[in-house]
Amino acid sequence: MASEEEGEAQFIARLVARDESAFNELVVTYERRIFALVYRMLGRRDEAEDLSQEVFVQVFKAIDQFRGDSKLSTWMYRIAVNLCKNRTKYLSRRHAGAQDDLDAMVERAPLSAAKGVSVGDVGRPDELVEGMQMERLVKQAIAQLEPDFREALILRDVEDLSYEEIAAVTGLPDGTVKSRIHRARGQLRALVEKAMGEKMRSGR
Repeated sequence: MASEEEGEAQFIARLVARDESAFNELVVTYERRIFALVYRMLGRRDEAEDLSQEVFVQVFKAIDQFRGDSKLSTWMYRIAVNLCKNRTKYLSRRHAGAQDDLDAMVERAPLSAAKGVSVGDVGRPDELVEGMQMERLVKQAIAQLEPDFREALILRDVEDLSYEEIAAVTGLPDGTVKSRIHRARGQLRALVEKAMGEKMRSGR
């Protein structure tokens, strides 16, 4: 573990020294993870592409302020989450729908089933269709969550961060993080069950 931390410290030193190859390495290592996080937070591909690039610009600008209190990835997630929050506020002021690009998100940004909502094992074509429909319902439900709850749920159940890492990313106390995740899962379950009920009533 010490060697891993040592390696990260050396890598950060190269970034601080404005080593272009280190920055390229950073982008290659983290671009997919950052894009996936931002995409799920915003639900719009065009916005996510722009904002993902902005995350790396901010990281490069502010790397000399990184104190090493957390992992580099955690610090980058914090920048991404804060940029997403600001962007969400801006978009809501413009009355832009958060689900404009939801269908594309469902097709291109697969997520593991959120805890508490099991997609189940799919072995037959009809079960595969059911699984895909469930994933779509889960994603649509996540997009409907309040931003603070959506953020906590995505960081925990999709990105698989620990409570401590989420606290570091959001700046919230552990207790608040756990409470938001618990409430987000409850809201998600209710939204999915409601959507499934409507789907059954409409005869699929």
